[in-house]
Amino acid sequence: MALTKVLITVKTYPTLSAKYEELVCTAGFKEDGSWIRIYPIPFRKKAYHEQYKKYDWIELDLVKNENDFRPESYRPKSLDQEINVVGHIDTSNNWEERKQICLGKVYNDLDILIAEAKNKKIGTSLAVFKPTAILDFYAEPAEREWPKDKLEKLNQYNLFETNDAGKFEVVKKLPYKFKFKFKDSEGKERNLMIEDWEVGALYWKQLAKYEGDEIKAIADVRKKYLDDFARTKDLHFFLGTTYAFHAKNAPNPFVIIGAFHPKQEVQGRLF
Repeated sequence: MALTKVLITVKTYPTLSAKYEELVCTAGFKEDGSWIRIYPIPFRKKAYHEQYKKYDWIELDLVKNENDFRPESYRPKSLDQEINVVGHIDTSNNWEERKQICLGKVYNDLDILIAEAKNKKIGTSLAVFKPTAILDFYAEPAEREWPKDKLEKLNQYNLFETNDAGKFEVVKKLPYKFKFKFKDSEGKERNLMIEDWEVGALYWKQLAKYEGDEIKAIADVRKKYLDDFARTKDLHFFLGTTYAFHAKNAPNPFVIIGAFHPKQEVQGRLF
C-alpha cells in the first residue's frame, strides 16, 4: 500500500515501548470511508511540519502490520519516512464535511460492537459510537511514573538521544485515568477510559494554571468533557480495542480513543 491518504481523527496519549521508545497510536479514515490504524509513529520526534493535527489529511507509505492481527492495523513502511500533510478539514457548517466522512457508520449498542470484535471473520477494532446518555466523567488514580525497568532499558540503548542539544525528554505519565460513564441503546451502563491526547494535554495545562492543584485541574477537565462536550454537544466516541485485551478475548476490549463533538442541531422548529 503506497502513499495512502488518511484523515487523522485519533491521536492517543503517548506511551513507552521497549522496542520503539515513545509512541503515539494514530487512527483515521481512508478516502473510501474505512478505518485505519497507524502504529508505531514516534510523533514527537518528527519534524515540525510532519507533526499532523487532528483532521489533517496526511500521506505516507503504509504496509500491513504483520505483528497485529486486527484488520485495520498498518504501520509506516519506514519509521524514518517523511509524513506529508496535504490538507485539513475545518469545523465550518457545524463540522459538516467531517460528519460526511466520520459518521458513515455509527454504533449505539456496545454488545453488537464487542461481538464483531470477537468474530474472527470480522474483527472490528475501530468504530464510531453514539452513547444514549452520558452519566458521568471522572478520574481514577493511576501509577504516577513510567516503570523504571522500561526507562532504564530505553536509556541503556540511547533511544532517547536526539541531537547535540541534549536528550529527548519523554512525555510525563498521566497520574490519573479519565473515564466516561454512559448508557448505550440497550440501557446498559458502561465505564470506558478515554486515552485521547487532548485529555492529557488539558490536564497538564490546567495543572500548571493552578500551580499543581490536582483537584482543580481534574475539575476543569471534567467541566470540559461533561458540561461542555456531553451536555451541550452532539457527542460521539471514537472507540478502539487495545491489542492486549483484544488478543486475550477480554469481555470488553474497547476504550475511547477520541471524541467527536459538533454542536447539537435544533430540528423541527417552525417559528
